[in-house]
Amino acid sequence: MNITLRVWRQKDRDSVGKMVLYEVADISADMSFLEMLDVLNEDLTHRGGEPVAFDHDCREGICGMCSLVINGLAHGPEALTTTCQLYMRHFDDGQVIDIEPWRSTSFPILRDLVVDRSALDRIIEAGGYISAPTGSAPDANATSVSRKDAERAFDAAACIGCGACVAACPNGSASLFLGAKLTHLGSLPQGQPERERRALAMVRQHDAEGFGGCTQIGECTAVCPAGIPLDMISQLNHDVLAGISHNKHR
Repeated sequence: MNITLRVWRQKDRDSVGKMVLYEVADISADMSFLEMLDVLNEDLTHRGGEPVAFDHDCREGICGMCSLVINGLAHGPEALTTTCQLYMRHFDDGQVIDIEPWRSTSFPILRDLVVDRSALDRIIEAGGYISAPTGSAPDANATSVSRKDAERAFDAAACIGCGACVAACPNGSASLFLGAKLTHLGSLPQGQPERERRALAMVRQHDAEGFGGCTQIGECTAVCPAGIPLDMISQLNHDVLAGISHNKHR
């Protein structure tokens, strides 16, 4: 396969970026999208050019690092797929492919396709820890968890924190990410003591980071590689309203 790439190049967060045209030849249809970018960078390096900076780590669809907007879609055209698990067979020979970083004021561009997503880490940090008694470890079956609650918690825990939901949302909201993180702990007995406080603290941090509000458009869940459902935002709203109500009646 021969591919034409239009790649966003930007030296640092203070520089003006632009799309740069590259031709990549003899690409195997069995290559992953990131392996194709590796080939591009090898060619650029051999010719004395500056390789394209992009995030990656596990390349197994788990870490959430491979944050690329491909032809206008976060992680590319395949549903429930991260960029590293996207293969070149999903593109046509001779196709022109646009590659851009996440577009969000809360994710400043560091270089080329690499953005700073530490805002998501600060949201999690604002939530704090769960209460846990000290002493010997409890028996694994000492705390009963219903199958429904356990499955709900597992579904929420599938969020890999990639930020695709933010990149796709017209409002730049991280509500799907926030809903998943709150639902994960909020579905389990261990997460109940700080449940309302955690929701309020994480929402405050979300807003302080400059993320927009949710208007239930649904673009977030459409591009989520983990398939986090939209109703987890409803769980977020429930916990926030419960926290506000509790504070009013203190």
